[in-house]
Amino acid sequence: MTMLHKRHGLGNGGAHDVRDNQAPLRICLLSYRSNPHCGGQGVYLKNLSRALKDLGHQVDVVSGPPDPQLDDDIKVFRLPCLDLYNPDDLFRMPSLKELSDPINFMEWVGISTMGFSEPFTFGLRAYRFLKDKFHRYDIVHDNQCLSYGLWAIMKRVPTTVTIHHPITVDRRLAIRSARWPWKKLQLMRWYSFVGMQKRVSSRLSPIITVSECAKKDISKEFRLPLRHLRVVPNGINTDLFYPIPEIEREKNHLMVTNSADTALKGLSYLMLAVAELSRNRDLRLTVVGAPKENGSIVKMIKELGIGRLITFTGRIDNGEFVRHYAKATIAVVPSVYEGFGIPAGEAMACGVPVISTTGGALPEVVGDAGVLVPPADSGALAKAIGELLDNPERARQLGQAGFKRVQDSFTWRKAAEKTVEVYRETIRDHCRS
Repeated sequence: MTMLHKRHGLGNGGAHDVRDNQAPLRICLLSYRSNPHCGGQGVYLKNLSRALKDLGHQVDVVSGPPDPQLDDDIKVFRLPCLDLYNPDDLFRMPSLKELSDPINFMEWVGISTMGFSEPFTFGLRAYRFLKDKFHRYDIVHDNQCLSYGLWAIMKRVPTTVTIHHPITVDRRLAIRSARWPWKKLQLMRWYSFVGMQKRVSSRLSPIITVSECAKKDISKEFRLPLRHLRVVPNGINTDLFYPIPEIEREKNHLMVTNSADTALKGLSYLMLAVAELSRNRDLRLTVVGAPKENGSIVKMIKELGIGRLITFTGRIDNGEFVRHYAKATIAVVPSVYEGFGIPAGEAMACGVPVISTTGGALPEVVGDAGVLVPPADSGALAKAIGELLDNPERARQLGQAGFKRVQDSFTWRKAAEKTVEVYRETIRDHCRS
């Protein structure tokens, strides 16, 4: 009997026999940056860990900074790092003692040369942390880090990964939108970790992704066989996102979530649409989030002369988030590409009529419960917004349809159940290898 079989209770009818499809699993989730208030990966970790725990599984999380802010009954192991992107001490100079650690030194050199080395070094730290703890887990699940450290981990314990969407899309759009050649070169260097992700993903199967669109794009961009990918749609946390009928919707009030001020999110096209609409109607836009200081969006708002119409909320709690949705006439999702589209689902869960682009997987989320327009087309966005503002009855119907669609199709419990199916497949494949 192999050590692998002994670890998983196989062949001896042990108390923890993972061949039993009802047996609870011991799960280790890896996630290098998982702020639940900034980006879909943090939302994914928070909600999936909660849903897996509610299904009766043991869930531990190994995380880098910032704190993922998980529920108290989910154990989190926080791996210290240089944290050079901490806004309170951005790109600080590490001490000699810190740099005496080889992993810290590699992280510092990578970032000092305009790269993004955090995914790589997090994977090395995760392996170093887990190397004497593999017997505690039936499965390790990586949240799109795809570090070389996973190669070492997957030799010791069944390992899978979620790829939310191919980062090659972000890279392509960012480089295309950069105005200056030096900026394009800087972005090419920053996204150099993509090569690592491609190589690591080629060794993993099955791989979880969150939509049929993402599945096809990951297969194409990362050159992976479609048969290696399993689609598990995200859920929407309807305990946090829900209608508040006692709050009256305000007239001509648009809302957008800007979790990442990048070309991928298409905020510039919405600004152009707002500028066009403001010529013949009064309206305002609330942006949940904050722009980059002196970034392209701030400059665009000044150039268009629409600053009086735009309000950035900065970071807000969930209660205030939902109240903003309750006041909004329309929620707009202007993304050029989304691997899933959590902001669209959250708006629909709040009963807000949604106008979304067809970028990436957004049509899979919105379906026929919202208005769909081509991505990167400010004219089409302006036309759709104007028409829906002029038709409040249709807006009301779309809000109701969106709410029903989320309740019927996108729950984290369903996502967790399908994820567990992939875990068990991964364990079976690993034991046969």
